[in-house]
Amino acid sequence: MAVCARLCGVGQSRRCRRRQRQNQQGQGSDSDMDEEEEERIVGLKQSDAVGGGGPESGAATAGPSDACENGSGHVNRGSLDSTSTGPQHPQSLAELPPELLVETFSLLPGTALPNVALVCKKFRQILNTETIWRRRCMEEFGMKEDLRKMEVEGVSSRDIYVKRVNPRVKSGRFVKLLPDYEHMDYRDVYTHLLHPYRQILGLWQPDIGPYGGLLNVVVDGLFIIGWMYLPPHDPRVEDPMRRRPLFRIHLWESKKSTVECMYGHKGPHKGDIQTGKKDEFSTKCSQTDHHRMPGGRQEEFRTWLEEEWGRTLEEIFHEHMQELILMKFIYTSQYDNCLTYRRIYLPPTMPSDLLRPGLFKGTYGSHGLEIVMLSFHGNSARATKLTGDPNVPAGQLTLDVDLSRPVVLPELKHQRNIEELSRLVLGVHEEVQRAQQQQQQQQQQQAMDTATAEGACSDVTAAGGVEAERVTGTDSPPPEPSSSISPPESQPFVLPLGVMARNEVYPRTCRKCFYGTGLIAGHGFTSPERTPGLFVLFDADRFGFIWLELKSFSLYSRLTDNLAHSYAPNMERFEAMLGNMQSWTS
Repeated sequence: MAVCARLCGVGQSRRCRRRQRQNQQGQGSDSDMDEEEEERIVGLKQSDAVGGGGPESGAATAGPSDACENGSGHVNRGSLDSTSTGPQHPQSLAELPPELLVETFSLLPGTALPNVALVCKKFRQILNTETIWRRRCMEEFGMKEDLRKMEVEGVSSRDIYVKRVNPRVKSGRFVKLLPDYEHMDYRDVYTHLLHPYRQILGLWQPDIGPYGGLLNVVVDGLFIIGWMYLPPHDPRVEDPMRRRPLFRIHLWESKKSTVECMYGHKGPHKGDIQTGKKDEFSTKCSQTDHHRMPGGRQEEFRTWLEEEWGRTLEEIFHEHMQELILMKFIYTSQYDNCLTYRRIYLPPTMPSDLLRPGLFKGTYGSHGLEIVMLSFHGNSARATKLTGDPNVPAGQLTLDVDLSRPVVLPELKHQRNIEELSRLVLGVHEEVQRAQQQQQQQQQQQAMDTATAEGACSDVTAAGGVEAERVTGTDSPPPEPSSSISPPESQPFVLPLGVMARNEVYPRTCRKCFYGTGLIAGHGFTSPERTPGLFVLFDADRFGFIWLELKSFSLYSRLTDNLAHSYAPNMERFEAMLGNMQSWTS
């Protein structure tokens, strides 16, 4: 409020202005707008004619103005030179033409506009202009469509849900469940929908035990929709992600936001969203009977299996895979869309990164496709699970690649031999273990020498002040990388014989290969162990990993969806989020 008052050249509070207007009554005070000026503003609001000035012009217009001597928003005419014949320049922001005020106010954040409206009657009327709030909805929340066309164009998200669940239901019947948006304006959308729920926009991980997940909350037309992202059906890792709406928020006639649960097979129904802790919110369904199907649990399982795997249980011949699928259905169905979500960030991009970090879909044998997040930390590339399984749950570091240890592949005839590839990788693995042991010994020696030197220093100082000599044990050179030969930019690549792969369609050439480790564990994340493997970079959107101990190959393909409100503000914030993820899912 003080900032707006200083910007406009008016008093510091409404009470001061009110007292001043009372003192000026009967004296021809010009603090209120005359009828002609008010008609000009109203006409501008109706025509909604606004110039296209950019931020530079707005910044110049909105600069601090000189405060008037009488403390009002208008110029003290008595202080002007009566002999001046040139054009009069505005002495305060309130004297600017309405079209410039509209442009200026459009540049301010929406949270500041209510305080601007308290300054004076003119500003309050200017802020009724739709152009200002339309720009705020567009720039702050990405709303780009015309509000009057959204009822027609915005049905895409509703049609996706209806056609996925029941193709026989027509979209026209679905639209009747929605309110009439004919008289709604951008100010209502901003004030009652977008701003109150701004804190839930972005990426989130649901707390579903070891399975995790990926939720993206976005502004879609006149809705805020929470989309659950599902990997494509195994093994089609190159296919796009599948989306399923879990909830949506929209305005009703009373200008109050309404939360609806979209889970189940009977259409939208009453739900609730609770925001408490920072970077955390929860959803609750008020009508879980809408999730039930007439055929009971068997029909629900068959429907879930077709959506999750794209096949029937009879088509899955592997008995172990059948057990894993049934276990996941029993575990996840108990939540009934009553879930807690924690915010996750995408890693910021650095110039030194091997490739652009982000989200990838990967093949994980009997567990199907899972989502991982690739990030870079100095000489290390790490892939963290966003979705998991009973062996290695979501949130765990599935791949850890040492970018300082490249591996030059042998000729094709030797690549096909698993023993030859294992010899190369295990040789690097032994070097890494020796370097780690040497580093641990050096650290222990340093700690012992430091303690000894400190004790000797105190004794010698007490005796005569002679400085003690320290031995740090750091004279030995650091371990060298496994190979000083730079790998070529493109190398022929084939999988060794005996290595299982869920997807045999992969690039036949690779750019670079590096030594790395993959995390394996028993059921229930028992006896976790990091085992050696080979990281294979194919191109900017695909990489693979050969698990030598498991004799299997995982192919990873980039998730190309546009994810707004998702990037970490800085690397420190992202690394703190990664550290918390393991505690969420452990």
